[in-house]
Amino acid sequence: MSAFLQLIHFLAGLLVLAEALNKLERVAPFAPGIDLHTRLVDGLKALAWALLALGAGGAVATPVLGEFGIHSRTSQMITHQLPSLAETLVLVGFAVLIIRTRVKEG
Repeated sequence: MSAFLQLIHFLAGLLVLAEALNKLERVAPFAPGIDLHTRLVDGLKALAWALLALGAGGAVATPVLGEFGIHSRTSQMITHQLPSLAETLVLVGFAVLIIRTRVKEG
C-alpha cells in the first residue's frame, strides 16, 4: 500500500508543480500601470502558486533524491521519505481541481 501511496503522491505532486509553474509564468503583480486592487490580487495569486510549487516540488524531489541515496536533514525538513495519507490527499485534491478546470475549459 505504501508504494501505491508514494506513486500517487509523486504523480499528484508532478501535476501540481507543472500547473503552479505555468500559473507563475503568467502572473504579473509588478506589471506597470495596474491599479492597487489588481496588484494585490495578482500578488496573492503569485504567493499561493509559489507555495504550492514549493510543496509539490518537495513531493517530486524527495523520491528522486532518495533513489540517488541523498538523505539529508534538509530533505527531511521538506517532506518525509514516506508520505502520509493526509499529505497525499491534499496533493490529489489540488490535482483534481486542476484537472477539473482543464476539462471545464475544454
